[in-house]
Amino acid sequence: MPKYTYFLVLLFTLHINAQSNKIEVLSLGSFHFNFPNNDFVQVESSNQIDVLKPKYQDEIKLIVKKIEKFNPTKIIIECKSSKQRVIDSLFTSYLQGKHTLSRDEHEQIGFRLAKNLGIKKLYCVDEWGEFNEQVNQVISGKDSLGFKKFDAFYKQNHEADLKHTPTHVYKDRGILAELIALNKPENIKKSLGNYLIGPFKYEGKEGDFFGVNFETGRWFNRNLKIFRNIQRIDLQPNDKVLIIYGVGHMNILNILFDSSPEFELVHTNKYLDSN
Repeated sequence: MPKYTYFLVLLFTLHINAQSNKIEVLSLGSFHFNFPNNDFVQVESSNQIDVLKPKYQDEIKLIVKKIEKFNPTKIIIECKSSKQRVIDSLFTSYLQGKHTLSRDEHEQIGFRLAKNLGIKKLYCVDEWGEFNEQVNQVISGKDSLGFKKFDAFYKQNHEADLKHTPTHVYKDRGILAELIALNKPENIKKSLGNYLIGPFKYEGKEGDFFGVNFETGRWFNRNLKIFRNIQRIDLQPNDKVLIIYGVGHMNILNILFDSSPEFELVHTNKYLDSN
């Protein structure tokens, strides 16, 4: 074999091996089943559902069966890392038949799936973002006039007409249809734009970058910290990771997983939309 040809074959082989060593990640973006309304997009009580009703419980069990086909070995959930012991205790109680699942999606889907697959632990990786000193001075109330000005701007919901708001279908078409719609790449991409308007453009003083610094901490820094917590998990090359998180986070997390040399992002709807 000519040296040039041998070199190309070697590079191709190394490339394939590098790809095969990536850890597969399936990111299941969800609405919050308990509707806490702490997110950018709010849901009025008239548009909420009770996921504990029998028809929704049956549907959640179907969703779990679909995700089981991915065969995850690690499950990551949207809970603060400081709550790991609490989640460990609740999950142990659930396995022992002593805990009734709450409305939270990490229990309804995560606990059920982990039990079915014999997984003994769900990983809590959530964090808050960090603000720079300019924003901290205002948010903490040390600059009271600055806080009043920013708070008034924030509550006025500037550029609300530009905001990407999902058309919820869970009441008419069910939870599965909702999750399929939320996890479409085009909808996840559009949701990132919500953090590039409104508060992002706010200026404490003309020409400053207060809004940029605010969203940097609130959203971009927060999701980078979540990603770093995931990297801290003892993951092996043969692991397959499922992430159950509020769908809004996927507009950053999916980019990070798709760009990372360590992970391979799997299309969520390949499983949700399958027979």
